[in-house]
Amino acid sequence: MTTTEDDHDAQGRPSAWQAAWEVLAPVTDLVTPMAVRVAASLRLTDLMAGDAVPVEELARRSDTNADALGRLLRHLVCRGVFTEPEPGTFAVNEPAALLASDHPSGMRARLDLGGFGGQMDLAFIGLLHTVRTGQPAWESVFGAPFWPHLAANPELRVSFDAMMAAGADYVADAARGYDWSGVRHVVDVGGGTGALLAEVLRAHPDIRATLVDLPDTVDRGRQYLAERGLDTRCAFVGQSFFDPLPAGGDAYVLGRVVHDWGDDDALLILRRCADAAGPHGRVVVIESHGHSDDDPAMFAEMNLRMLLFSGGRERTVEDYIALTAEAGLDVADVHSTALGHVVLDCIPLGP
Repeated sequence: MTTTEDDHDAQGRPSAWQAAWEVLAPVTDLVTPMAVRVAASLRLTDLMAGDAVPVEELARRSDTNADALGRLLRHLVCRGVFTEPEPGTFAVNEPAALLASDHPSGMRARLDLGGFGGQMDLAFIGLLHTVRTGQPAWESVFGAPFWPHLAANPELRVSFDAMMAAGADYVADAARGYDWSGVRHVVDVGGGTGALLAEVLRAHPDIRATLVDLPDTVDRGRQYLAERGLDTRCAFVGQSFFDPLPAGGDAYVLGRVVHDWGDDDALLILRRCADAAGPHGRVVVIESHGHSDDDPAMFAEMNLRMLLFSGGRERTVEDYIALTAEAGLDVADVHSTALGHVVLDCIPLGP
């Protein structure tokens, strides 16, 4: 909002409203975040192709209304995203370049309102419901709980799987976070399309694997590993991890799975892994966060997100140790990786 003469008192001092706005505006503005997401969803950076483009032509390329598009872009220009070198003509600047589809950050896909990243952020319109009830907002916003909603929307599930596999360095860091030297058969429980498994199999040619996830996701995982020449060393099991798991693995891996669930569901998943691992196997829990004091703001945000989406929670290392103990597991080792993953190597205690 712009400041007017009415925003100051007779002595020229800011009014109470203006003073409050200057403090709260940076943390209350919804206009700019949504405008950036719309620009990402419309692929405006891609459509400009490095040139200054008249708004009428850009509207034709993006199948939008020229007047509305111009208003959107002019707002973003005032916020430092895109430029207007001539009236009615817009171009990409350094911040807008981050929204290119081929930018290695993957920001365009993460902000696309039609994909999982955008839908994930839109779920926050139900935050008041979550705070009042303690229950996930996802169902109140989208009409179904988080996991059934994903299962019923294949395109959204594909977007979710892609986001979970994004960040090659991050996935590699998780794979390197465990000593696989004594493992002959690894079972990736809730392993998505197999990004983590691919890293493990590439680095350890003698290891065989089993990928466990819901049937549609496992089908995509089969294709993902086949494209990398790794499918012949992997079995594929399409099922829920709440059901008994395939036995016989040396290591049952839960890579960024446990935080998706509240304690009761997380305990059941861990117990299924412990039962399948038996007295001679291991259960390996890999999570993105485990030390709330390392990055308190990120930990707090993710903890809120997990509750809002699926009723899950971020946990400290101490929380994970207590949870695994309740599931019949003893933590033999716990350590952090270079990029902040927390890895817990667990031994089933037996009956």
